[in-house]
Amino acid sequence: MTSHMLEEAREAPAAVARQLAADTAAYADFGALLRAEPPAGVLTIARGSSDHAASFMAYLTMARLGRLVTSLPMSLVTLYQSQLQAAGLLSAAFSQSGQSPDLVTPTRYLRGAGARTVAFVNASDSPLAEAAQWVFPLHAGAEISVAATKSFIAQLVAGARLVNAWEGGAFDEALAALPAALQRAALTDWSVGVETLLRADRLFVIGRGTGLAVANEAALKFKETCGIQAEAYSGAEVKHGPMALIDEGYPLLVFAPRGPAQAGLIALAEEMRARGARVLLAAPRETGAELPTVETPMPELDPIAAVQSFYPMVEALARARGLDPDRPRHLAKVTRTR
Repeated sequence: MTSHMLEEAREAPAAVARQLAADTAAYADFGALLRAEPPAGVLTIARGSSDHAASFMAYLTMARLGRLVTSLPMSLVTLYQSQLQAAGLLSAAFSQSGQSPDLVTPTRYLRGAGARTVAFVNASDSPLAEAAQWVFPLHAGAEISVAATKSFIAQLVAGARLVNAWEGGAFDEALAALPAALQRAALTDWSVGVETLLRADRLFVIGRGTGLAVANEAALKFKETCGIQAEAYSGAEVKHGPMALIDEGYPLLVFAPRGPAQAGLIALAEEMRARGARVLLAAPRETGAELPTVETPMPELDPIAAVQSFYPMVEALARARGLDPDRPRHLAKVTRTR
């Protein structure tokens, strides 16, 4: 038995390869513009999975370029009609459909107020694409399942491409090798996660740094496809209050890709095991992790491979729990909010 969600998740490596083969000059030109005329600040505009992808780009931008990035509360524009001072800013909107008014309206406002506006969108003929000055298509192809998979991965890659272009092509080679790593990741066996979480009704998903974006995405997928009350936390933040909930048998999924945060996350996983928690560690195989991850050409891209391995697992978990991963309750593929 299969689903659109599983099929689309497995299409992600090919979608990434298509994207990387396209729009090369446009990314290079935009990167050159950002170097020549650096923005005074960066805003991201997104909801749901797309917001998690935006936060990945934000972290890369801050870590590698030293530029502060803010997630815009869209209601400032759509409901409160605040007169934001936008001259000199860079606004980056992320969306699969490009349909939601709370993405389109702020993008139009910011463009009119003097910001440079960018849209990363799968539907290049959408209202969001029309509103932005610069459009970078995701090239993910049609996505039928309500739960986003390949479009999310394509957004992660698009955000990384923007940072790379801004740096003048600093990790061109790493991006070029990414589809092969994702293909390996798509076939990695994470079935122990299904066995561990089959009867779970609550869950913490932990990450940090670039891995926090995929922890947030994983928590969302547990909620929408499996009906599990999953909450994502930074490996540092979980010790400020949420730790009080962890008792014998409490399930945790800890994403610990390579990088400065890894040692602390692995130590946290060990500490939680000592408390009796049921811990699933997603980390490189040599760490002894229950969920082995695939290494990409650079540590900052490892979370993309981790979520590639996660999607088939959570799809299988949904089906094992008697749910249809393609049709989460109360949800639709295109969400229009204001």
